[in-house]
Amino acid sequence: MTTRPRLALVGDRSDRVPSHTKFDELVPHFGVEADWLPSATVTDAIGEYDGIWVVPGSPYVSQAGALLAIRTARTEGIPYLGTCGGFQHALIEYSRNVLGIEDAEDVQYDAEAATPLIVPLACSLVGETAPLHFAAGSRLASVYPGRESAVETYHCKYGLNPVYEDALRSGPLRISGWDAEKAPRAVELPDHPFFIGSLFQPELSSTPTDIHPLIRAFLAAVGVRAGVRERGPVAVEE
Repeated sequence: MTTRPRLALVGDRSDRVPSHTKFDELVPHFGVEADWLPSATVTDAIGEYDGIWVVPGSPYVSQAGALLAIRTARTEGIPYLGTCGGFQHALIEYSRNVLGIEDAEDVQYDAEAATPLIVPLACSLVGETAPLHFAAGSRLASVYPGRESAVETYHCKYGLNPVYEDALRSGPLRISGWDAEKAPRAVELPDHPFFIGSLFQPELSSTPTDIHPLIRAFLAAVGVRAGVRERGPVAVEE
């Protein structure tokens, strides 16, 4: 039996998704036991992992599987990182299950959605880099000590519909990163051990010898969780 922390990478692996091939290069240097979980295979057993990363590649084969992974991380205090699709689906899960917007949807699944929470970006960010500004005192800011902004790498076409930004701000979820036009690019749950979603993809700017600081912070939280699990689970109220 492995003594290393266990990390679930949730997504439908494809060589056509740049971050997926990047994970092949990076994961051996994470210091964890990592399992790829196709979205359609996610069950409640995902709660046995020490960390959950919902990776890019939406729309997923099973939206329900991706959302179950996110809800499990959120409610059971499991460190969570969601990049690109994992950011988008964190917003959907939170909107449906915390804010009560039960029909919040990504238009990639339903072009006629009554509540189109995730929509095409005004300008595609596929293959782009752009400035990211952090909220002072946020967990996101803490991974960039002494800095107010950074330049991050994106590979994404969809993001938050600005019509629903105020609704998202009405609960505990915090918008902790935004672009030069104040469009949300990262969110977090301040009272969770570690829960961050980012539209940017830190894996794309990482190398085996220079892992992005957001990933390092996430893996540190995964390691803490691995120790906590031996003494019992950490619960987070829904």
